[in-house]
Amino acid sequence: MSDIRPPTAEEIEQYAAEQFISLSEEEVEELSAVIPQLLGAYERLDELSPSKPAVKYPDREEGDEPTPEEDPLNATIRACTVEGADTGLLAEYDVGLKDNVSLADVEMTFGSDVVPQYVPSIDATIVTRLLDAGGTITSKLNMENLAFSGSGEMSAYGPVLNPHDEGHLAGGSSSGSAAAVVAGDVDIAIGGDQAGSIRIPASWCGCVGHKPTYGLVPYTGILGLGRSFDHTGPLARTVSDCARALEAIAGKDPLDPRQGAVRTQPYADAVDEGPTPDEFTIGVVDQGFGREESEPGVDETVRAALDDFADAGATVTEVAIPMHLDGVPIWNGIANEETTATIDGEGIGHFGNGYYDTELMAAFAEARRENADRYPPTVKLVATIGEFLAEEHHSHYYGKAQNLSRDLAKAYDEVLADVDLLAMPTTPQTAHERIDEPTNLQIIERAVNQIQNTCPFDVTGHPAVSVPAGSSDGLPVGLMFVGEHFDDATVLQAAHAFEQHVA
Repeated sequence: MSDIRPPTAEEIEQYAAEQFISLSEEEVEELSAVIPQLLGAYERLDELSPSKPAVKYPDREEGDEPTPEEDPLNATIRACTVEGADTGLLAEYDVGLKDNVSLADVEMTFGSDVVPQYVPSIDATIVTRLLDAGGTITSKLNMENLAFSGSGEMSAYGPVLNPHDEGHLAGGSSSGSAAAVVAGDVDIAIGGDQAGSIRIPASWCGCVGHKPTYGLVPYTGILGLGRSFDHTGPLARTVSDCARALEAIAGKDPLDPRQGAVRTQPYADAVDEGPTPDEFTIGVVDQGFGREESEPGVDETVRAALDDFADAGATVTEVAIPMHLDGVPIWNGIANEETTATIDGEGIGHFGNGYYDTELMAAFAEARRENADRYPPTVKLVATIGEFLAEEHHSHYYGKAQNLSRDLAKAYDEVLADVDLLAMPTTPQTAHERIDEPTNLQIIERAVNQIQNTCPFDVTGHPAVSVPAGSSDGLPVGLMFVGEHFDDATVLQAAHAFEQHVA
């Protein structure tokens, strides 16, 4: 028989009741007799050892946490050294990883104290690919607590400061990734994007951040929020370096259930060929400007930059996509319940053909049962409302939002049939001012008041890049280009042309 303890009669009644089943005394006795036989099959599962991704570059050195003098922006949680191949696209590049990306034998914090002292035994797929391309992993980077915020102030390890003004925040949730790139601590950083968490800090810190087409880059070995909107991608000081990193990490991974058919392109060569502005037709989305949260200086900076792009030869035209204004409620409908389901799925989830990191599942499962009170306010809110919506409304709004996301994607695609790219401000405002000891309500409000233009493309899956477009009141402003699915090359080419001729 299996080592798994069979449930008691009381537990059988309890767990059946959670499925709205009311068992008779006779049925409880019957199940008590048959369940131990069923669990006997699990004895064999305990005896078997499934294969897991091999660690291809095992020599690695975990360094110390940097001192405040070494890391004044608080961008880095831990230094490390993992050297890759001798040659490749990223030879001589130092690479930092958002600290939800598994790097074997190096502690991973998720920017949180909920899951203490977790050390993965595998490398994320993209880590192996970065090392295969010649990169050297040099740091695990600070991030928002469990990745659910766009502000940059919620890490359990302290806020990440803006490299242009330390009285302001870096943005999140890939806060340390953007700050470390701009500070020159790394050449390339990996971030994650579920509502804008690559593009927001790129915009606020003044670097390039690319959210790839959904499914283009595998997510295996990375703690996510929801399988239908998890993205990972690069941040760098130049579009060319983002393209090189994307080429290194993109492509099919049979271990990732998020991926379907994947079409890659030669991103580095596409950018290095240097297309000129006159090769692009840009549709400026009217609904991306003048929103309730918009700062006039941001809108003016982006429009002036697009005028300069037109003067350099680009065809720039106004377009209307009214449904863009519905992007936030559609994203909310998906993200709240799906994140809750991921938490219920012990940080990994269920029902996908791919690799399940059972060690991470075990650590997350134990931690959330012991330390859920340590969740940041955003996760407490989402887990509560997600459970309420699933239980009281039977996931009606989740399903409806998923259906609406296809309509939203179609609305973008119809305009993209007539233009090469869409354009708008990455965020409607510049970086938040740092607040000492913000209240929970301030944290919740500031966590998501910058996602209006970014989050729609997480649920539609379109590729989007933020490129520096100037400044407003001394703080960086980002311009976002959005393209057709799996045409990340054109998105990066346009950003490169803009970078070379305008920025």
